[in-house]
Amino acid sequence: MKVFHDLQEWRRFKRTETLGFVPTMGALHDGHLSLIRRSQQENQRTLVSIFINPTQFNDPKDFQNYPQTLEQDLAKLQHIDYVLAPNAGQIYPHGYHYKVSEDKISNILEGAHRPGHFDGMLTVVLKLLNLARADRAYFGEKDFQQLQLVRGMAEDFFLDTEIVACPTVREADGLAMSSRNIRLQSREKAGLFPKLLKHPNARALLEEAGFEVDYIENWQGRTLGAVRLDNVRLIDNL
Repeated sequence: MKVFHDLQEWRRFKRTETLGFVPTMGALHDGHLSLIRRSQQENQRTLVSIFINPTQFNDPKDFQNYPQTLEQDLAKLQHIDYVLAPNAGQIYPHGYHYKVSEDKISNILEGAHRPGHFDGMLTVVLKLLNLARADRAYFGEKDFQQLQLVRGMAEDFFLDTEIVACPTVREADGLAMSSRNIRLQSREKAGLFPKLLKHPNARALLEEAGFEVDYIENWQGRTLGAVRLDNVRLIDNL
């Protein structure tokens, strides 16, 4: 494995093999590793980025509490080829003055509850895709709205990278794997979220079980939900 902390060093690096790319914010779990395995199956080389993007956090406390586990993450990535782990000053050399905005899908569901989140997400994903210059980039379906936005951006800006969707990876009780899960105090209760999300009366049942519900909505043939438990925000879709 070769780790790049300097973006200029990465940009000078020449490769000839097909490259798969998995962008992450670290705190890696089996969901991330499943994306990496898919990339390794479909490409000769794989690049993983680790960058906790400050511009997509609409809540400063959420950013401060987000787990930073770079050493543990690198230990899990010994079997892959390249890691890109830059700092915010390199990703935003001019600050956050230039950004990508989408004015339709970004305004519903997550966008309605997290103002500015998707601007930050799309901006950093465009930067990372341009840096990676990969043949394929892998995104999980757990963040279904994000996936649709990234696909649309890649098409509209004629990016050469193919956006590949991968199924949600779940814990034994059905809870979608997320880096935020490690902050849950009521972990057993959290497993009710995907179970109750299937129910026609999901909102009432979740609130009765002690969840704070942001939304439960049907969109593009799926039921999407976002809840809070122990001050941790969880999202899922079925």
